[in-house]
Amino acid sequence: MSHLRSRRRPGVAAPVVLSLTAALGLLPSAASAAPAPVSAARTADGPALAYVVNTATDHRTIESVRKAVAANGGSIVAAYDRIGVIVAHSADPDFGRTMRAVRGVQSAGATRTAPLSATGTTGTTGTTGTTGTTGTTDEGAVQVLSKARAAKLAQRSAAGQEPLEADQWDLRAIGADRAARIDPGSSSVTVGVIDTGVDDTHPDLAPNFSAAQSANCVSGKADTTYGSWRPVDADHYHGTHVAGEIAAARNGIGVAGVAPGVKVASITVAQPDSTSLFYPESVVCAFVFAADHGVEITNNSYYVDPWLYNCMDDPDQRAIVDAVNRAQLYAQRKGTLNVASAGNSNDDLDSHALVDDSSPDDSTPVDRTVDPHKCFDVPTQLPGVVTVGATGVKGAKSYYSSYGKGVIDVAGPGGDKYQLPDTPSQNGRILSTLPNNQYGYLQGTSMASPHVAAVAALLKSAHPHATPARLQALLKTQADNPGCPTDPYDGDGDGVVDATCVGGKHVNGFYGSGVVNALRAVD
Repeated sequence: MSHLRSRRRPGVAAPVVLSLTAALGLLPSAASAAPAPVSAARTADGPALAYVVNTATDHRTIESVRKAVAANGGSIVAAYDRIGVIVAHSADPDFGRTMRAVRGVQSAGATRTAPLSATGTTGTTGTTGTTGTTGTTDEGAVQVLSKARAAKLAQRSAAGQEPLEADQWDLRAIGADRAARIDPGSSSVTVGVIDTGVDDTHPDLAPNFSAAQSANCVSGKADTTYGSWRPVDADHYHGTHVAGEIAAARNGIGVAGVAPGVKVASITVAQPDSTSLFYPESVVCAFVFAADHGVEITNNSYYVDPWLYNCMDDPDQRAIVDAVNRAQLYAQRKGTLNVASAGNSNDDLDSHALVDDSSPDDSTPVDRTVDPHKCFDVPTQLPGVVTVGATGVKGAKSYYSSYGKGVIDVAGPGGDKYQLPDTPSQNGRILSTLPNNQYGYLQGTSMASPHVAAVAALLKSAHPHATPARLQALLKTQADNPGCPTDPYDGDGDGVVDATCVGGKHVNGFYGSGVVNALRAVD
Protein backbone atom coordinates (compact mmCIF):
# COMPACT_ATOMS: atom_id res chain seq x y z
CA MET A 1 0.00 0.00 0.00
CA SER A 2 2.67 2.46 -0.97
CA HIS A 3 0.05 5.10 -1.80
CA LEU A 4 -1.48 5.05 1.68
CA ARG A 5 -0.35 7.57 4.19
CA SER A 6 0.45 5.68 7.02
CA ARG A 7 2.58 7.71 4.79
CA ARG A 8 2.10 11.09 3.17
CA ARG A 9 0.50 14.22 1.99
CA PRO A 10 1.94 17.57 0.84
CA GLY A 11 0.12 20.88 1.32
CA VAL A 12 -0.29 23.85 -0.88
CA ALA A 13 2.54 26.31 -1.22
CA ALA A 14 1.61 29.60 -2.85
CA PRO A 15 3.84 28.90 -5.88
CA VAL A 16 2.04 25.58 -6.34
CA VAL A 17 -1.37 27.19 -6.32
CA LEU A 18 -0.26 29.83 -8.78
CA SER A 19 1.33 27.32 -11.11
CA LEU A 20 -1.72 25.08 -11.01
CA THR A 21 -3.96 28.00 -11.83
CA ALA A 22 -1.76 29.00 -14.71
CA ALA A 23 -1.45 25.46 -16.00
CA LEU A 24 -5.10 24.53 -15.83
CA GLY A 25 -6.77 27.87 -16.33
CA LEU A 26 -10.06 28.77 -14.69
CA LEU A 27 -11.79 25.63 -13.50
CA PRO A 28 -15.57 25.28 -13.62
CA SER A 29 -17.91 26.20 -10.78
CA ALA A 30 -21.17 24.38 -10.24
CA ALA A 31 -24.16 23.86 -7.99
CA SER A 32 -24.36 20.12 -8.57
CA ALA A 33 -21.95 17.63 -10.04
CA ALA A 34 -23.97 14.46 -9.81
CA PRO A 35 -23.07 12.09 -12.67
CA ALA A 36 -25.26 12.19 -15.73
CA PRO A 37 -26.78 8.93 -17.00
CA VAL A 38 -24.30 6.43 -18.40
CA SER A 39 -24.04 5.98 -22.16
CA ALA A 40 -22.79 2.87 -23.91
CA ALA A 41 -20.49 2.69 -26.89
CA ARG A 42 -18.35 0.33 -28.88
CA THR A 43 -14.81 -0.48 -27.71
CA ALA A 44 -11.90 -1.84 -29.69
CA ASP A 45 -10.44 -5.25 -29.04
CA GLY A 46 -7.48 -5.36 -26.66
CA PRO A 47 -6.70 -4.32 -23.08
CA ALA A 48 -8.89 -1.48 -21.87
CA LEU A 49 -7.75 1.50 -19.83
CA ALA A 50 -9.71 4.06 -17.82
CA TYR A 51 -9.60 7.72 -18.85
CA VAL A 52 -10.72 11.11 -17.63
CA VAL A 53 -11.91 13.59 -20.26
CA ASN A 54 -12.18 17.14 -18.92
CA THR A 55 -14.32 19.62 -20.81
CA ALA A 56 -15.97 23.00 -20.72
CA THR A 57 -19.17 22.80 -18.69
CA ASP A 58 -21.78 24.19 -21.05
CA HIS A 59 -24.46 21.71 -22.11
CA ARG A 60 -23.68 21.88 -25.82
CA THR A 61 -19.98 21.11 -25.32
CA ILE A 62 -20.63 18.25 -22.93
CA GLU A 63 -23.13 16.60 -25.29
CA SER A 64 -20.71 16.99 -28.19
CA VAL A 65 -17.85 15.45 -26.21
CA ARG A 66 -20.03 12.58 -25.00
CA LYS A 67 -20.79 11.74 -28.64
CA ALA A 68 -17.08 12.00 -29.47
CA VAL A 69 -16.25 9.51 -26.71
CA ALA A 70 -18.56 6.94 -28.30
CA ALA A 71 -17.44 7.75 -31.83
CA ASN A 72 -13.80 7.20 -30.88
CA GLY A 73 -14.19 3.82 -29.26
CA GLY A 74 -14.97 4.78 -25.68
CA SER A 75 -17.73 3.95 -23.22
CA ILE A 76 -18.84 6.37 -20.53
CA VAL A 77 -18.79 5.12 -16.94
CA ALA A 78 -19.85 8.39 -15.33
CA ALA A 79 -20.25 11.98 -16.50
CA TYR A 80 -19.97 14.74 -13.88
CA ASP A 81 -21.41 17.43 -16.10
CA ARG A 82 -21.24 20.34 -13.64
CA ILE A 83 -17.47 20.03 -13.28
CA GLY A 84 -16.91 18.86 -16.84
CA VAL A 85 -15.33 15.48 -15.99
CA ILE A 86 -16.20 12.35 -17.96
CA VAL A 87 -14.91 8.95 -16.82
CA ALA A 88 -14.56 6.59 -19.77
CA HIS A 89 -13.09 3.22 -20.71
CA SER A 90 -11.44 2.44 -24.03
CA ALA A 91 -9.28 -0.27 -25.55
CA ASP A 92 -8.00 2.10 -28.23
CA PRO A 93 -4.39 3.03 -27.34
CA ASP A 94 -4.85 6.36 -29.15
CA PHE A 95 -8.05 7.26 -27.29
CA GLY A 96 -6.47 9.89 -25.05
CA ARG A 97 -4.62 11.61 -27.88
CA THR A 98 -7.73 11.54 -30.07
CA MET A 99 -9.95 13.01 -27.37
CA ARG A 100 -7.47 15.82 -26.67
CA ALA A 101 -8.05 17.00 -30.24
CA VAL A 102 -11.84 17.17 -29.80
CA ARG A 103 -13.31 20.66 -29.62
CA GLY A 104 -14.25 21.60 -26.06
CA VAL A 105 -11.90 19.08 -24.44
CA GLN A 106 -9.48 20.87 -22.11
CA SER A 107 -7.47 17.80 -21.05
CA ALA A 108 -7.79 14.05 -21.39
CA GLY A 109 -5.65 11.09 -20.43
CA ALA A 110 -5.36 7.58 -19.05
CA THR A 111 -5.75 7.22 -15.30
CA ARG A 112 -3.61 4.08 -15.13
CA THR A 113 -0.89 2.21 -16.96
CA ALA A 114 -2.17 -1.29 -16.20
CA PRO A 115 -5.23 -2.72 -18.00
CA LEU A 116 -8.58 -2.70 -16.28
CA SER A 117 -9.32 -5.84 -14.30
CA ALA A 118 -12.67 -7.34 -13.46
CA THR A 119 -12.26 -6.49 -9.76
CA GLY A 120 -11.14 -2.97 -10.52
CA THR A 121 -14.02 -1.85 -12.70
CA THR A 122 -17.00 -2.36 -10.41
CA GLY A 123 -17.78 -1.47 -6.84
CA THR A 124 -17.96 -4.40 -4.45
CA THR A 125 -19.95 -4.87 -1.30
CA GLY A 126 -17.29 -5.32 1.33
CA THR A 127 -17.01 -7.74 4.18
CA THR A 128 -14.87 -7.43 7.26
CA GLY A 129 -12.73 -10.45 6.50
CA THR A 130 -11.38 -12.98 8.96
CA THR A 131 -7.89 -11.78 9.88
CA GLY A 132 -6.22 -8.45 10.47
CA THR A 133 -2.59 -9.17 11.20
CA THR A 134 -0.86 -9.44 7.84
CA GLY A 135 -1.40 -6.12 6.12
CA THR A 136 1.46 -3.67 5.75
CA THR A 137 1.94 0.06 5.33
CA ASP A 138 4.91 2.13 4.26
CA GLU A 139 5.92 2.42 7.89
CA GLY A 140 5.73 -1.31 8.68
CA ALA A 141 3.07 -3.82 9.57
CA VAL A 142 0.09 -2.93 11.69
CA GLN A 143 0.66 -4.01 15.28
CA VAL A 144 -2.55 -5.70 16.39
CA LEU A 145 -3.36 -5.38 20.08
CA SER A 146 -3.99 -8.85 21.52
CA LYS A 147 -7.04 -9.42 23.70
CA ALA A 148 -4.81 -10.36 26.61
CA ARG A 149 -2.81 -7.17 26.27
CA ALA A 150 -6.01 -5.14 25.89
CA ALA A 151 -7.36 -6.60 29.12
CA LYS A 152 -4.18 -5.64 30.98
CA LEU A 153 -4.24 -2.19 29.44
CA ALA A 154 -7.84 -1.68 30.55
CA GLN A 155 -6.74 -2.25 34.13
CA ARG A 156 -4.45 0.78 33.83
CA SER A 157 -7.16 3.17 32.63
CA ALA A 158 -8.10 6.01 34.96
CA ALA A 159 -11.59 6.96 36.03
CA GLY A 160 -13.48 8.52 33.14
CA GLN A 161 -11.14 7.09 30.52
CA GLU A 162 -11.96 4.58 27.82
CA PRO A 163 -10.49 1.10 28.55
CA LEU A 164 -7.54 1.52 26.15
CA GLU A 165 -7.11 5.28 26.51
CA ALA A 166 -4.02 5.01 28.71
CA ASP A 167 -2.09 4.15 25.53
CA GLN A 168 -3.57 7.07 23.57
CA TRP A 169 -0.83 9.62 24.17
CA ASP A 170 -1.95 11.39 21.00
CA LEU A 171 -5.21 12.56 22.57
CA ARG A 172 -3.41 14.18 25.45
CA ALA A 173 -0.81 15.73 23.12
CA ILE A 174 -3.45 17.97 21.52
CA GLY A 175 -5.81 18.34 24.48
CA ALA A 176 -8.48 16.10 22.94
CA ASP A 177 -9.13 14.27 26.23
CA ARG A 178 -9.98 17.55 27.96
CA ALA A 179 -11.84 18.90 24.91
CA ALA A 180 -14.21 15.92 24.99
CA ARG A 181 -15.35 16.89 28.50
CA ILE A 182 -16.30 20.35 27.21
CA ASP A 183 -17.70 19.53 23.76
CA PRO A 184 -17.21 16.19 21.98
CA GLY A 185 -18.47 17.65 18.72
CA SER A 186 -21.85 17.82 17.03
CA SER A 187 -23.62 14.85 15.46
CA SER A 188 -24.67 17.24 12.68
CA VAL A 189 -21.03 17.37 11.48
CA THR A 190 -19.69 14.49 9.37
CA VAL A 191 -16.11 13.62 8.44
CA GLY A 192 -15.90 11.55 5.27
CA VAL A 193 -13.07 9.01 5.25
CA ILE A 194 -11.94 8.60 1.64
CA ASP A 195 -9.98 5.40 2.01
CA THR A 196 -10.03 1.58 1.94
CA GLY A 197 -13.43 1.33 3.58
CA VAL A 198 -14.66 1.51 7.17
CA ASP A 199 -15.95 -1.41 9.25
CA ASP A 200 -19.06 0.28 10.60
CA THR A 201 -19.95 -2.83 12.60
CA HIS A 202 -17.05 -2.13 14.98
CA PRO A 203 -18.63 -1.29 18.37
CA ASP A 204 -16.47 1.81 18.73
CA LEU A 205 -17.57 3.12 15.29
CA ALA A 206 -21.18 1.98 14.95
CA PRO A 207 -22.64 4.69 17.25
CA ASN A 208 -21.19 7.51 15.13
CA PHE A 209 -21.40 6.03 11.64
CA SER A 210 -23.42 7.72 8.89
CA ALA A 211 -24.55 5.15 6.34
CA ALA A 212 -26.59 7.75 4.43
CA GLN A 213 -23.37 9.62 3.61
CA SER A 214 -21.32 6.54 2.66
CA ALA A 215 -20.67 4.83 -0.67
CA ASN A 216 -18.27 2.80 -2.77
CA CYS A 217 -16.63 4.90 -5.50
CA VAL A 218 -14.12 2.36 -6.81
CA SER A 219 -15.58 2.26 -10.34
CA GLY A 220 -15.76 6.04 -10.64
CA LYS A 221 -19.50 6.01 -10.04
CA ALA A 222 -21.00 5.93 -6.54
CA ASP A 223 -22.54 2.66 -5.35
CA THR A 224 -24.70 3.21 -2.28
CA THR A 225 -25.71 -0.43 -1.83
CA TYR A 226 -25.87 -1.09 1.90
CA GLY A 227 -22.45 -2.17 3.17
CA SER A 228 -20.65 -1.30 -0.08
CA TRP A 229 -18.49 1.12 1.92
CA ARG A 230 -16.94 -1.60 4.08
CA PRO A 231 -13.41 -2.94 3.61
CA VAL A 232 -13.39 -5.91 1.26
CA ASP A 233 -11.27 -7.83 3.77
CA ALA A 234 -9.40 -7.20 7.02
CA ASP A 235 -6.17 -6.41 5.19
CA HIS A 236 -7.92 -3.24 3.98
CA TYR A 237 -7.74 -1.97 7.57
CA HIS A 238 -6.41 1.51 6.86
CA GLY A 239 -9.74 3.35 6.64
CA THR A 240 -11.10 1.73 9.80
CA HIS A 241 -8.03 2.87 11.74
CA VAL A 242 -8.42 6.40 10.39
CA ALA A 243 -12.14 6.49 11.28
CA GLY A 244 -11.43 5.49 14.88
CA GLU A 245 -8.89 8.26 15.29
CA ILE A 246 -11.54 10.75 14.24
CA ALA A 247 -14.72 9.60 15.94
CA ALA A 248 -14.44 6.43 18.02
CA ALA A 249 -17.22 6.82 20.57
CA ARG A 250 -16.69 7.41 24.27
CA ASN A 251 -18.93 4.51 25.16
CA GLY A 252 -16.90 2.50 27.66
CA ILE A 253 -15.45 0.32 24.88
CA GLY A 254 -11.92 0.35 23.51
CA VAL A 255 -10.51 3.72 22.40
CA ALA A 256 -11.73 7.28 21.97
CA GLY A 257 -11.58 9.51 18.92
CA VAL A 258 -10.46 13.12 18.88
CA ALA A 259 -14.05 14.20 18.13
CA PRO A 260 -16.18 11.43 19.68
CA GLY A 261 -19.45 13.26 19.13
CA VAL A 262 -19.26 13.83 15.36
CA LYS A 263 -20.33 11.47 12.63
CA VAL A 264 -17.98 9.58 10.33
CA ALA A 265 -18.78 8.31 6.83
CA SER A 266 -16.92 5.92 4.55
CA ILE A 267 -16.29 6.59 0.88
CA THR A 268 -14.35 3.61 -0.41
CA VAL A 269 -11.90 4.23 -3.24
CA ALA A 270 -9.34 1.43 -2.87
CA GLN A 271 -9.17 -1.35 -5.42
CA PRO A 272 -10.54 -4.53 -3.80
CA ASP A 273 -7.45 -6.58 -4.63
CA SER A 274 -4.11 -6.77 -2.82
CA THR A 275 -2.84 -3.56 -4.46
CA SER A 276 -5.44 -1.34 -2.77
CA LEU A 277 -4.68 1.31 -5.40
CA PHE A 278 -6.59 4.61 -5.33
CA TYR A 279 -7.19 5.56 -8.97
CA PRO A 280 -8.16 9.12 -10.00
CA GLU A 281 -11.68 8.35 -11.18
CA SER A 282 -12.48 6.83 -7.77
CA VAL A 283 -11.26 9.94 -5.99
CA VAL A 284 -13.18 12.27 -8.33
CA CYS A 285 -16.32 10.31 -7.50
CA ALA A 286 -15.53 10.51 -3.77
CA PHE A 287 -15.11 14.28 -3.62
CA VAL A 288 -18.30 14.86 -5.60
CA PHE A 289 -20.26 12.36 -3.51
CA ALA A 290 -19.04 13.92 -0.26
CA ALA A 291 -19.99 17.41 -1.45
CA ASP A 292 -23.43 16.37 -2.68
CA HIS A 293 -24.21 14.49 0.54
CA GLY A 294 -23.39 17.22 3.03
CA VAL A 295 -20.04 15.95 4.28
CA GLU A 296 -18.36 18.89 6.03
CA ILE A 297 -14.79 17.51 6.21
CA THR A 298 -12.97 14.88 4.15
CA ASN A 299 -9.86 13.04 5.27
CA ASN A 300 -7.42 11.96 2.56
CA SER A 301 -4.58 9.78 3.85
CA TYR A 302 -3.26 8.65 0.46
CA TYR A 303 -1.99 9.86 -2.86
CA VAL A 304 -3.77 9.22 -6.12
CA ASP A 305 -2.25 6.28 -8.02
CA PRO A 306 -0.42 5.44 -10.18
CA TRP A 307 1.82 8.53 -10.04
CA LEU A 308 3.37 9.78 -6.80
CA TYR A 309 3.89 13.09 -8.59
CA ASN A 310 1.81 14.15 -11.59
CA CYS A 311 3.84 16.28 -14.01
CA MET A 312 2.02 18.90 -16.00
CA ASP A 313 4.12 18.33 -19.12
CA ASP A 314 2.71 14.80 -19.43
CA PRO A 315 -0.81 14.83 -20.96
CA ASP A 316 -2.08 11.86 -18.95
CA GLN A 317 -0.79 13.19 -15.64
CA ARG A 318 -2.03 16.68 -16.45
CA ALA A 319 -5.54 15.29 -17.02
CA ILE A 320 -5.40 13.52 -13.65
CA VAL A 321 -4.50 16.76 -11.86
CA ASP A 322 -7.23 18.61 -13.73
CA ALA A 323 -9.98 16.06 -12.96
CA VAL A 324 -9.23 15.62 -9.26
CA ASN A 325 -8.74 19.35 -8.78
CA ARG A 326 -12.13 20.11 -10.35
CA ALA A 327 -13.76 17.62 -7.97
CA GLN A 328 -12.08 18.83 -4.80
CA LEU A 329 -12.68 22.50 -5.67
CA TYR A 330 -16.33 21.64 -6.25
CA ALA A 331 -16.42 20.12 -2.77
CA GLN A 332 -14.87 23.25 -1.30
CA ARG A 333 -17.41 25.46 -3.03
CA LYS A 334 -20.18 23.38 -1.48
CA GLY A 335 -18.67 23.85 1.98
CA THR A 336 -16.39 20.84 2.39
CA LEU A 337 -12.91 21.21 3.92
CA ASN A 338 -10.43 18.69 2.48
CA VAL A 339 -7.60 17.54 4.76
CA ALA A 340 -4.69 15.46 3.45
CA SER A 341 -1.48 13.82 4.67
CA ALA A 342 1.92 15.10 3.53
CA GLY A 343 3.70 11.81 2.98
CA ASN A 344 6.22 9.56 4.68
CA SER A 345 9.25 9.96 2.45
CA ASN A 346 10.95 12.62 4.62
CA ASP A 347 11.03 14.68 1.42
CA ASP A 348 11.50 18.43 1.30
CA LEU A 349 8.42 19.35 -0.71
CA ASP A 350 9.71 22.87 -1.23
CA SER A 351 12.82 21.60 -3.00
CA HIS A 352 13.24 21.71 -6.76
CA ALA A 353 14.40 18.12 -7.27
CA LEU A 354 13.03 14.93 -5.74
CA VAL A 355 13.67 11.37 -6.88
CA ASP A 356 10.50 9.40 -7.59
CA ASP A 357 11.40 5.73 -8.03
CA SER A 358 7.93 4.33 -7.32
CA SER A 359 5.87 5.54 -10.30
CA PRO A 360 3.88 4.23 -11.99
CA ASP A 361 2.98 1.90 -9.13
CA ASP A 362 0.47 -0.17 -11.10
CA SER A 363 3.05 -1.51 -13.60
CA THR A 364 6.84 -1.05 -13.86
CA PRO A 365 8.21 1.97 -11.96
CA VAL A 366 10.80 4.16 -13.66
CA ASP A 367 13.30 6.35 -11.82
CA ARG A 368 12.73 10.04 -12.50
CA THR A 369 13.67 13.35 -10.92
CA VAL A 370 10.74 15.72 -10.43
CA ASP A 371 10.22 19.28 -9.27
CA PRO A 372 7.31 19.29 -6.78
CA HIS A 373 6.51 22.84 -7.88
CA LYS A 374 5.68 21.45 -11.34
CA CYS A 375 4.84 17.83 -10.61
CA PHE A 376 2.05 17.54 -8.05
CA ASP A 377 1.21 15.06 -5.34
CA VAL A 378 -2.56 14.71 -5.70
CA PRO A 379 -4.75 15.63 -3.90
CA THR A 380 -2.37 16.96 -1.27
CA GLN A 381 -0.83 19.76 -3.32
CA LEU A 382 -4.11 21.01 -4.73
CA PRO A 383 -5.38 24.52 -3.87
CA GLY A 384 -7.18 24.87 -0.55
CA VAL A 385 -6.35 21.38 0.71
CA VAL A 386 -4.98 21.34 4.29
CA THR A 387 -1.60 19.57 4.13
CA VAL A 388 -0.61 17.78 7.33
CA GLY A 389 2.80 16.79 8.68
CA ALA A 390 3.31 14.28 11.50
CA THR A 391 4.73 14.54 15.02
CA GLY A 392 5.63 12.05 17.74
CA VAL A 393 4.98 12.05 21.47
CA LYS A 394 7.85 14.48 22.12
CA GLY A 395 6.29 17.01 19.77
CA ALA A 396 9.12 16.71 17.25
CA LYS A 397 8.67 16.04 13.56
CA SER A 398 8.24 12.31 12.95
CA TYR A 399 11.32 10.84 11.30
CA TYR A 400 9.39 9.84 8.17
CA SER A 401 7.22 12.93 7.74
CA SER A 402 7.69 14.96 4.58
CA TYR A 403 8.07 18.68 5.12
CA GLY A 404 8.61 21.99 3.33
CA LYS A 405 8.09 25.66 4.10
CA GLY A 406 4.98 26.94 2.38
CA VAL A 407 3.79 23.38 1.81
CA ILE A 408 2.93 22.00 5.24
CA ASP A 409 -0.09 23.85 6.66
CA VAL A 410 -0.31 22.27 10.12
CA ALA A 411 0.87 19.16 11.94
CA GLY A 412 -0.73 16.50 14.12
CA PRO A 413 0.20 13.35 16.01
CA GLY A 414 1.13 10.61 13.55
CA GLY A 415 3.34 8.51 15.76
CA ASP A 416 7.05 7.76 15.72
CA LYS A 417 8.72 4.53 16.80
CA TYR A 418 11.79 6.50 17.89
CA GLN A 419 9.81 8.81 20.20
CA LEU A 420 8.61 6.57 23.03
CA PRO A 421 5.82 7.63 25.39
CA ASP A 422 5.46 6.99 29.10
CA THR A 423 2.37 4.84 28.55
CA PRO A 424 1.68 1.25 29.62
CA SER A 425 2.73 -0.17 26.22
CA GLN A 426 5.43 2.47 25.57
CA ASN A 427 4.37 2.35 21.93
CA GLY A 428 5.06 5.55 19.99
CA ARG A 429 2.56 4.68 17.26
CA ILE A 430 -1.16 5.56 17.18
CA LEU A 431 -3.68 3.14 18.69
CA SER A 432 -7.06 2.92 16.96
CA THR A 433 -9.76 0.63 15.61
CA LEU A 434 -9.27 -2.24 13.14
CA PRO A 435 -11.82 -4.44 11.33
CA ASN A 436 -13.44 -7.33 13.19
CA ASN A 437 -13.63 -5.59 16.56
CA GLN A 438 -9.87 -5.33 16.84
CA TYR A 439 -7.45 -2.56 17.75
CA GLY A 440 -3.93 -1.86 16.61
CA TYR A 441 -1.05 0.57 16.26
CA LEU A 442 0.03 2.39 13.08
CA GLN A 443 2.27 5.36 12.37
CA GLY A 444 2.40 7.77 9.46
CA THR A 445 1.10 11.04 8.17
CA SER A 446 -1.97 8.91 7.45
CA MET A 447 -2.54 9.06 11.18
CA ALA A 448 -1.69 12.76 11.53
CA SER A 449 -4.26 13.86 8.95
CA PRO A 450 -7.33 12.41 10.77
CA HIS A 451 -6.27 14.17 13.97
CA VAL A 452 -6.41 17.44 12.06
CA ALA A 453 -9.67 16.50 10.32
CA ALA A 454 -11.21 15.75 13.71
CA VAL A 455 -10.09 19.08 15.18
CA ALA A 456 -11.59 20.74 12.11
CA ALA A 457 -14.84 18.89 12.88
CA LEU A 458 -14.77 20.29 16.43
CA LEU A 459 -14.31 23.76 14.96
CA LYS A 460 -17.17 23.20 12.53
CA SER A 461 -19.33 22.09 15.46
CA ALA A 462 -18.53 25.33 17.30
CA HIS A 463 -18.79 27.48 14.16
CA PRO A 464 -21.46 25.79 11.98
CA HIS A 465 -21.45 28.56 9.37
CA ALA A 466 -17.67 28.66 8.93
CA THR A 467 -16.44 28.23 5.37
CA PRO A 468 -13.61 25.81 4.51
CA ALA A 469 -11.22 28.77 4.30
CA ARG A 470 -12.32 30.00 7.72
CA LEU A 471 -11.87 26.54 9.25
CA GLN A 472 -8.36 26.32 7.83
CA ALA A 473 -7.54 29.75 9.23
CA LEU A 474 -8.81 28.71 12.68
CA LEU A 475 -6.74 25.51 12.59
CA LYS A 476 -3.65 27.62 11.96
CA THR A 477 -4.28 30.43 14.42
CA GLN A 478 -5.05 28.01 17.26
CA ALA A 479 -2.08 25.72 16.59
CA ASP A 480 0.98 25.42 18.84
CA ASN A 481 4.24 25.89 16.95
CA PRO A 482 7.41 24.60 18.60
CA GLY A 483 9.52 26.37 15.98
CA CYS A 484 12.48 24.88 14.16
CA PRO A 485 14.75 22.73 16.34
CA THR A 486 17.88 24.46 17.61
CA ASP A 487 20.00 21.34 17.04
CA PRO A 488 20.45 19.55 13.69
CA TYR A 489 17.48 17.24 13.07
CA ASP A 490 18.32 13.55 13.41
CA GLY A 491 14.94 11.84 13.51
CA ASP A 492 16.15 8.24 13.77
CA GLY A 493 19.12 8.91 16.00
CA ASP A 494 21.77 7.48 13.69
CA GLY A 495 24.01 10.52 13.87
CA VAL A 496 23.10 11.76 10.38
CA VAL A 497 21.18 14.98 9.77
CA ASP A 498 17.93 13.89 8.16
CA ALA A 499 16.21 17.19 7.33
CA THR A 500 16.62 20.95 7.61
CA CYS A 501 13.84 23.10 8.98
CA VAL A 502 13.36 26.48 7.31
CA GLY A 503 11.30 29.26 8.85
CA GLY A 504 10.55 30.80 12.21
CA LYS A 505 8.44 30.36 15.31
CA HIS A 506 5.16 31.20 13.61
CA VAL A 507 5.51 29.33 10.29
CA ASN A 508 8.14 26.81 9.28
CA GLY A 509 8.73 23.79 7.08
CA PHE A 510 8.38 21.11 9.78
CA TYR A 511 5.08 22.13 11.37
CA GLY A 512 3.57 24.79 9.11
CA SER A 513 1.59 26.99 11.48
CA GLY A 514 1.95 24.43 14.27
CA VAL A 515 0.43 21.35 15.89
CA VAL A 516 -3.37 21.55 16.04
CA ASN A 517 -5.06 22.05 19.40
CA ALA A 518 -8.39 20.34 20.13
CA LEU A 519 -8.91 22.11 23.45
CA ARG A 520 -8.71 25.56 21.87
CA ALA A 521 -11.22 24.44 19.23
CA VAL A 522 -13.93 24.01 21.88
CA ASP A 523 -13.01 26.83 24.30
